[in-house]
Amino acid sequence: MTEDKERWNKRHVEKPMRHNVEPIIEKYIGAADVGEALDIACGVGRNTHFLAEKGFLVDAVDISDYALSQIQDIKAIKKFDVDLDTYNLEINKYDLIVNINYLSRRLIPQMKEALRSGGVIIFETFIIAHGEFTQPVNPEFLLRKNELLHAFIGLDVIYYEERQDVNLRGEATMVASLVARKE
Repeated sequence: MTEDKERWNKRHVEKPMRHNVEPIIEKYIGAADVGEALDIACGVGRNTHFLAEKGFLVDAVDISDYALSQIQDIKAIKKFDVDLDTYNLEINKYDLIVNINYLSRRLIPQMKEALRSGGVIIFETFIIAHGEFTQPVNPEFLLRKNELLHAFIGLDVIYYEERQDVNLRGEATMVASLVARKE
């Protein structure tokens, strides 16, 4: 954990990411009832702050204590300095779960269980791409074609797409996006 924490702290300091909310969250926030939200691998809180502004009580989880220190200290946000390789989600707790630019296949079944009935998940991350695309090097952190869609079978899919996009540093990449509701 210490090695990952140091690597992510360094990355946040040396290569800051944009601070605006992810467009998919802005577009689909209305699909979720305002209540409790979870922002997985929240970074410096660009999505966390947006959710709090919309009235959600947000659990913001990340391994980087530096990134978490950049998140506002307000009543609507609880910050958790955790290793997502071992962290477990609480069952039936959240009305909204946001997972952007992060992949832990171990957490996917837990995300489904952590949603309350009627809860919404907004999930977007990188997929395997060929050609002139920037992507994580480790295939553990890349989805295969349609993998995200299949991972959330059993939920009511509101939106799904795989497309070319631009990452937080302005580089061309491929992403999969999903918005789904637990019935």
